[in-house]
Amino acid sequence: MRRLLRMLLLLVLLAGLAAGGAAWWGWREYQAPGPLAEATALVVPRGGTEQIGTLLAERGALRDTRIFSAATWLTRQAGPLRAGEYLFPAQASVEQVLAILRTARPVQRRLTLAEGLNARQMAALISQAEGLTGETPAFAEGELLPETYNYLWGDTRAGVIRRAGIAMRETLDRLWKERAEGLPLASAREALVLASIVERETGQKEERGHVAGVFVNRLRRGMMLQSDPTVAYAAADGGTLDRPLSRADLDRDHPFNTYRIRGLPPGPIASPGVDAIRAVLQPMQTDDLYFVADGTGGHAFARTLEEHNRNVARWRAIERAKAQ
Repeated sequence: MRRLLRMLLLLVLLAGLAAGGAAWWGWREYQAPGPLAEATALVVPRGGTEQIGTLLAERGALRDTRIFSAATWLTRQAGPLRAGEYLFPAQASVEQVLAILRTARPVQRRLTLAEGLNARQMAALISQAEGLTGETPAFAEGELLPETYNYLWGDTRAGVIRRAGIAMRETLDRLWKERAEGLPLASAREALVLASIVERETGQKEERGHVAGVFVNRLRRGMMLQSDPTVAYAAADGGTLDRPLSRADLDRDHPFNTYRIRGLPPGPIASPGVDAIRAVLQPMQTDDLYFVADGTGGHAFARTLEEHNRNVARWRAIERAKAQ
């Protein structure tokens, strides 16, 4: 009888040691550095613990899915695992992986819609943005405000377009209320149209107010705007022209050809940024009526046609020298 009791005690002791050893091994594996060689952003889908563990193991973030599943269950009071895109540091332990899935902020992605892009170019960028979902709804020329927009993996393209449209309307309404007196613009819509032309005419921030001042002067006098970007927009049928303008382009009857029509074209030719809109609504006070490229990336301005013709001659000489 005593021998039997001693054997039972020995078996209990061995079981306890085994359990303790297993617990010690599990705890060590829970906190041990993981297999990720470098910090990596991974997209975690909606699903159960087994599905998430398998994906993380396939992507190299876990060494043993059994430890992950057991740890997830034992620490379930800490909260559920969340879907999304997360940044996992190099050698993240199972403990760190679970903390990230429960409490970390998802990766913020960015989409930049640059000033001066037309609707087709913006639509292409939105359609190609990694992580966005759904179709790209149609939107009007000039409807979206050029800006950098943050989004999360799984956000919709329609949502980004909606945010950019609201941003444009709010910006245009705010700046329209702050406009200078006596502008030859009947509405915020007309300001948007002129701002799109200014945006396409110059990429230099310090010139926008001056260019806007020239166009405002021409509108006041009933002169044609004679803006090359409007002709290019017409020649490309709202797209991007991949060749120099021709005489035929300048002579073409088209509602966007400001060499043939007086006043503003019927709509924007691109999406202007905040600076271009502000420049149109607070233009530089100037007597200039003309401008032409000066060969340095900027423009030469003139009050008279005679002075302007001299500037044009200089620009053509620069072009000829570059061609040679």
